[in-house]
Amino acid sequence: MMKQTLFGLAVFAANLSFAQPKDYPVQGVNFTAVQFTDNFWLPRMKINHTVTIPASFARCESTGRIKNFEMAAAKSGKFCTTFPFDDTDIYKTIEGASFSLSLFPDKKLEAYIDSLIDKVAKAQEPDGYLYTARTINPQAPHAWAGAERWVKERELSHELYNSGHLYEAAYAHYYATGKKNLLNIALKNADLVCAVFGPNKKRVAPGHEIVEMGLVKLYRITGKPEYLQTAKFFIEERGHYNGYDAKNKDPWKNGSYWQDHLPVADQREAVGHAVRAAYLYAAVADVAALTGDEKLLLAIDSIWQNVVAKKIYVQGGLGAIPSGERFGENYELPNATAYNETCAAIAGVYWNYRMFLLHGDSKYMDVLEKMLYNGLISGVGLDGKSFFYTNAMQIRNHYSHHSMEPARSGWFECSCCPTNLTRLIPSIPGYVYAQKGDAVYVNLFVSGKATLQVHGKPVNIVQQNNYPWNGDLQFTVSPAKSDAFSLLVRIPGWARNEAIPSDLYSFRGDQSTRPAITINGQPVDYTLEKGYAVIKRTWKKGDVLKVDLPMEVRRVVANEKVKDDLGKVALQRGPLIYCAEWADNDGKAANILIPADASFQTSFKPDLLNGVEVLQTVAPVITVDENAQTVSTTRKKITAIPYYAWANRGKGEMMVWFPEKIRAIDIISMDDHPVIKGK
Repeated sequence: MMKQTLFGLAVFAANLSFAQPKDYPVQGVNFTAVQFTDNFWLPRMKINHTVTIPASFARCESTGRIKNFEMAAAKSGKFCTTFPFDDTDIYKTIEGASFSLSLFPDKKLEAYIDSLIDKVAKAQEPDGYLYTARTINPQAPHAWAGAERWVKERELSHELYNSGHLYEAAYAHYYATGKKNLLNIALKNADLVCAVFGPNKKRVAPGHEIVEMGLVKLYRITGKPEYLQTAKFFIEERGHYNGYDAKNKDPWKNGSYWQDHLPVADQREAVGHAVRAAYLYAAVADVAALTGDEKLLLAIDSIWQNVVAKKIYVQGGLGAIPSGERFGENYELPNATAYNETCAAIAGVYWNYRMFLLHGDSKYMDVLEKMLYNGLISGVGLDGKSFFYTNAMQIRNHYSHHSMEPARSGWFECSCCPTNLTRLIPSIPGYVYAQKGDAVYVNLFVSGKATLQVHGKPVNIVQQNNYPWNGDLQFTVSPAKSDAFSLLVRIPGWARNEAIPSDLYSFRGDQSTRPAITINGQPVDYTLEKGYAVIKRTWKKGDVLKVDLPMEVRRVVANEKVKDDLGKVALQRGPLIYCAEWADNDGKAANILIPADASFQTSFKPDLLNGVEVLQTVAPVITVDENAQTVSTTRKKITAIPYYAWANRGKGEMMVWFPEKIRAIDIISMDDHPVIKGK
């Protein structure tokens, strides 16, 4: 298995004597250099390997996704699934399986991947075109595809979207296995794309972005400038199509649905389909880093600030509006109809990590952590084979306005989220560490070991903790020889009295203790730089750094401009947002009040939801008498669980935001309790 830094040069690139003139100031440490031993992420990665990936491949077979490639190779048959982008479910699962092979070597899985790659290769047309929805029968392609190649790329066809996921899968497969069988397919397709699109060629802003990110990854492997140039071209092509009505507020008619309403360099606000947008913003960060384009950098910084200050849910969810799976207006964050597509959280992780690599600021990792531990892993059930496409903020019995049932599904007709999860989860070790010169960043807290290179010599770091349940962190640092370098340990925003890097959400009340740091048992008086505790010293083998993060239960309140959260509080402990679910609270959750004087006790329940820390308090709940005529409050024990773990015990109510006081009661017919409005 290959072990290289994520943004370093591959062997293939080295053979071409390729040297990148520009890149991210901070460099990520590849996931293969980090091995987890913890009880939170490692079990999830094992379930992903043993359950989620096999189930995903099995569903690709049973639904006809693999058959589409076989028919494309034979040039015979009829496209047998629903969407022209169904090809990507195979690519994404191959990507996830490739990451997973580096963690859990598996000859049987590797052979199966190779068999799929062979089918993909046979489906590819001689000039590199790869799109089963047309190749099966070019005279009668999918209705979204158009009569000729690329003619509906802006609106419907997803031809370049398919290519982008192919490139992402090829990159992961090459780095994980050293094989070029999928990479060669991707390069052949990319050469076609670069020959077709560009200045004085075909011009289009891809309707569903990701080809831009994929092209950048192929550029990193090969050093071929056309790949980076074409990625930049696709970004710069946005906002120039005169077929839109810029004054129309309909996002489909003004181009904002796919971020085509303005040139990217002029964009300052996150708009449109949230997944497409975050993929675009991640690619803009890539291109800005690799080209030094200051206008793109200004745009991406401004858009990020808009999201974090006005358009993100408290659990890290993106995309408030079900119609178009899109961002709403500023501060438009309704709970009853929250969309929060799982894919948007995944795209948000990709984007925020790139923002960190650009700026070396912990605030981006704070947002990434919020997404990762809350609104992302909520998308997959604890069984590894049931999923949420959208992630609700509240479920009320019988009159939920949410677009989904409060139960998980084994698959979706549009199955982008399950297959996206297969590729994200095994890549998480790659987000733990980063480097800039002789500075080593510690971004995530996961028990395990890592081997880094500092001054050209190996440094081993062993993490020991019980995060996210406990804030006691221990790092054993062992350079091959005593060496002077800096260790930058992220002090999370939540441990610095910052709920999010803006005024969108804040903690009520001050934190009682400051994180404490010791080295070999001696207290360290540290300073913070961009949210990192900077420990610069000559490290020797076996030095032990300890960090004590306060794990208090905090009340979160929203900016008063978020109308749906006025008079309400959310609960957070460490990086985790909590919710109340029906199963722990007498079958209800929407009738709970959390008054200002409520105090919480915490306890770890090893037999509950694969082991979770629960919050408990005694608080008023609204009750209705047997005749449904008298409403009163009764003080009861309330239990809250981590948000990510809800909906693993059947259907029922769930709430994230709790009223502090009763403001009014709306009487709802055909229901067994009222709606409580907080104040």
